[in-house]
Amino acid sequence: MNTTVQMPPQPSKKPAPTVQKEDAMWLQKEMINRNYHELATAHEQGRKVSATFVPGNLNELLMCFDFARNMPEVNALHNGMRKKSGKFIMDAERDGHSEDVCTYVKADLGMLLNGDIGPTGELLPKPDLLLLSYTGCFTFMKWFELVRHKYGGETVMLHVPYQGDGKITQNMLDYIVKQLKEVVIPTLERVSGVKFDIDRLRQYMRESAKAEDDLVKVLESGKNRPSPIDSFFGAVYYVGPIFTAFRGTPEATQYYDVLRSEIEARVRDRKGPITPEGDLVEEKFRLVVEGAPNWTSFRDFWKMFYDEGAVVVASTYSKVGGVYEYGFRHDADHPLESLAEYCLGCLSNLNMRQRIDMICKYMDEYQADGLLINSIKSCNSYAAGQLLTLREVERRTGKPAAFIETDIVDPRYFSASNVKTRLESYFQMIRQKRNAEAATAA
Repeated sequence: MNTTVQMPPQPSKKPAPTVQKEDAMWLQKEMINRNYHELATAHEQGRKVSATFVPGNLNELLMCFDFARNMPEVNALHNGMRKKSGKFIMDAERDGHSEDVCTYVKADLGMLLNGDIGPTGELLPKPDLLLLSYTGCFTFMKWFELVRHKYGGETVMLHVPYQGDGKITQNMLDYIVKQLKEVVIPTLERVSGVKFDIDRLRQYMRESAKAEDDLVKVLESGKNRPSPIDSFFGAVYYVGPIFTAFRGTPEATQYYDVLRSEIEARVRDRKGPITPEGDLVEEKFRLVVEGAPNWTSFRDFWKMFYDEGAVVVASTYSKVGGVYEYGFRHDADHPLESLAEYCLGCLSNLNMRQRIDMICKYMDEYQADGLLINSIKSCNSYAAGQLLTLREVERRTGKPAAFIETDIVDPRYFSASNVKTRLESYFQMIRQKRNAEAATAA
């Protein structure tokens, strides 16, 4: 006798929600993915590969020698967003690296231990050259020392003086230009086999300046009410091309032209920023944020803000690859001096007083309700002094500040419940301050 077994009804799978992005966001994703493919195929195409960091990167100069350009911290953040960095970090710790080491470093070394398969699934090539522009983060030096130990290969360093007194002197500029002429450029020529052409560098710099003009307009649009952008979460997409391998290219110029047009249209239509779930309908809180995002829970982290109507109108992170709002542009008429000035003016090369002044300026000009510091647990050099910054900004602006702690790419240090609770308490603090001010004015 045959018995038919009735299976219980299976729950239907809900389709994954469609992520809402501006056209420029999709465009930058295509650009980044294309660069990973160019890296993967560089050696078979006869191209040399360089590895360098985002702050103080010499992208225009590297392009003069036809290098394919790899950036280790960009690899780490993309692996974090793709949920791959946790395993890489633990593998690096098993290989002997301390829990206190920057997790960008461990994510990069862990990727290397796992075959150096990049974020898009393609093999990343062994770099022919490690180029370190030292701009305030001491971790970079030890990072490349570890990479060189694993890979071998040539290393060249551009030493950039720290802005201890808060100003760039002619001696500083001359010192960097001398290194470029006598050390960096000759090394790039020798490794690449390409002769340096300063007119080629000038052309790249003309493209850079166009893109930099448009980026400033986009980031300064946060002064509008409502802000058409989120200058922390949304700005991740906006700064991607110019802070990585595309600054100086016609593609970057086109990207920032498209982006600026999109943002200007949002200003005309009085629209708030676009979020992964669509347009933000009501702007309730305007924040300035200090610190880097958490990449492993990026979308969940962002949702905690837009669910409350909180918009980041200005951030320090959106300046990590270049501070352009004070007037600096790559200058084709003075190309080597311009590279020197760019490196000296990077956010990580500014002293504490300059960073505090920058935040207070944002609080005023962007009409922010308060400051939020997201302190990165494993970033010892950048996190130093952040509580001092918080207190000083509160004293100078009279606006409330709050402090949370996560990590860039280590998922073990993102507690969603703790972060959410602190954010809710902070938003309540802002409401109470508003109410008290309204009562006083009445």
